Amino acid sequence: MSKSGRMENRSSIWTQEVIEDIATKAEIGRYRMRGFNLFKRIPQFDDLTFLPATLTRFVIEGYREKCVTKTVLGSRLAERPLELEIPIYITGMSFGALSRNAKIALAKGATMAGTCTCSGEGGAIPEERQYSDKWIYQSIQSRYGFNPYHLREADMVEFFISQGCKPGAGGHLMGQKVSPEVAAMRDLPPAIDQRSPVRHPDWLGPDDLKIKAEEMREATDWKVPVQFKIGTARAYDDVRMAAKCGPDTILIDGMEGSTGAGPHILTEETGIPLMAGIAEARRALEDVGMFDEIDLVASGGIRNGADVAKCLALGAKAVAVGTAPLIAMGSVQDPDTGIEAWHTGRDPAGITTQDPELVARLDVDEAAQRVYNLLHAMTLELQMLARGCGKTDVHNLEPEDLAALTVEAGAMCHLPIAGTSWVPGQDPDTEARDQRLERIERELVMLRRAVESGGEPPEGAAVPGAGDDEVAP
Repeated sequence: MSKSGRMENRSSIWTQEVIEDIATKAEIGRYRMRGFNLFKRIPQFDDLTFLPATLTRFVIEGYREKCVTKTVLGSRLAERPLELEIPIYITGMSFGALSRNAKIALAKGATMAGTCTCSGEGGAIPEERQYSDKWIYQSIQSRYGFNPYHLREADMVEFFISQGCKPGAGGHLMGQKVSPEVAAMRDLPPAIDQRSPVRHPDWLGPDDLKIKAEEMREATDWKVPVQFKIGTARAYDDVRMAAKCGPDTILIDGMEGSTGAGPHILTEETGIPLMAGIAEARRALEDVGMFDEIDLVASGGIRNGADVAKCLALGAKAVAVGTAPLIAMGSVQDPDTGIEAWHTGRDPAGITTQDPELVARLDVDEAAQRVYNLLHAMTLELQMLARGCGKTDVHNLEPEDLAALTVEAGAMCHLPIAGTSWVPGQDPDTEARDQRLERIERELVMLRRAVESGGEPPEGAAVPGAGDDEVAP
């Protein structure tokens, strides 16, 4: 009620944002385009918490004992796996979406941190390869800017199949950012909106994709890993199918991921959260017996070391970050422009623009230092949490180090609600059955040892195939 005693004229459905959205579409006669990520509240990593060591685990001393962060990706088939000092790298963001200075700064910052960058779509600028110690080359649906010579310079090849913020759609680059140089690289007319195809022309299904992956391996002499990037939608089925197509690594991109430009409706209404995607991807690889062979990489809305640690605990080997480094360099920090600069190309920080005057505002070395500082700080946070859970290697984080704070998060990640042993959606008898199976397995081991040593079975030991109440004679 208002002070006048009348009920406030507000609706949870027809909010001010909805009204403004309708008014905008009524004016322009098409769907809205924008950059950045989704705005609505969804279950996310804040809904998970760590369970550090107390009396049940041995805590690792941060000042005297190491916590290893070295990360090796793609050792399944590649002769030269991708070796990184930290499990965090810069995800694919194109020259076009980002300025030349921004791409160089990201390359320099990543190299300082001992990690790599990804070209993104639409070709590569020489400076990015020059300043990136380790570099991933992306192959997209449109083939824009694809160059086999750049392919052979890469330390990993990434097939862009879809992205988390708009799975089922291709890339977008608004005409304001299609400068003559960008247009020449992509063989497009300048100042015209660019929309990538939604499907790769070279393959229509998994059999074709497997052949295409082998072609990439042949082109690189089987030296570097092949990675598939998949937006989280039907993550379980997609990853099971992808695993059969011969990748070394699979990148799962959550709906929290950002874009330089895309339809607002797709950003808000497609995909599933990253934490659910990781859990489904892990389950898929375990079910086909390939979790120990194919490495998982996670991306989409990763903000800090805690998010990184949670990704690793759920099953990822590494994470790829994009929005956080852009914010670190100064993007979306201007209150007057905000996210509008991402697709309009009027970024006053010189990051998401092709305007020469604006690009010149970004000091490359200063921006590179800020990127390094962010990556270093995130790594320290990751190590702090891993040590607290009793881990001497960040890759030893596991699901049992986590608990869920909400029912939704518990159901998505197959984790117990904090303070309970209840996993939402799990059969209530599952835990009791698992405990019985563990007891029987332990007793079978005791039986085997007794038989091998020529002794008598332990009193009360279970007989294989017997009921739970039956014991060995």
